[in-house]
Amino acid sequence: MSKVEDFLSPEEENEIVQAISQAERNTSGEIRVHIEDHTEKPPLERAQEVFNFLGMYNTSMRNGVLFYVGVSDHAFAIIGDEGIHKMVEEDFWDCTKDTVISHFKENKYKEGLVSGILRAGERLKQYFPFENDDTNELSNEISKG
Repeated sequence: MSKVEDFLSPEEENEIVQAISQAERNTSGEIRVHIEDHTEKPPLERAQEVFNFLGMYNTSMRNGVLFYVGVSDHAFAIIGDEGIHKMVEEDFWDCTKDTVISHFKENKYKEGLVSGILRAGERLKQYFPFENDDTNELSNEISKG
């Protein structure tokens, strides 16, 4: 098994998908998680590549959010689409990122992602509240590279 497969158990992956569903009940924002083993690129640059590869810009309000994890590299990044960047302060993701990383340092990967995802949903709610006609524009499944 690769490090990506060992990173989370199927049960933990399911809990993360449930957290994405829960977070998206508060906001029209779309959240995804991508896990891969290694990249030569800086985490933010690689996260942007994955964001584009997954077509995460295909949301009506350009409010997709990607949680990127590089397992072997101990790398983590969180990025949002341009619709979010136009609305939020520069350090919008810092406390969410800090929450995730503090859990990761204790090898609590699922807990870190779940709490980060739920926090992102709460933070996005004020800028992109859930609308009654809101549809799930992007898959909630975890992608792996």
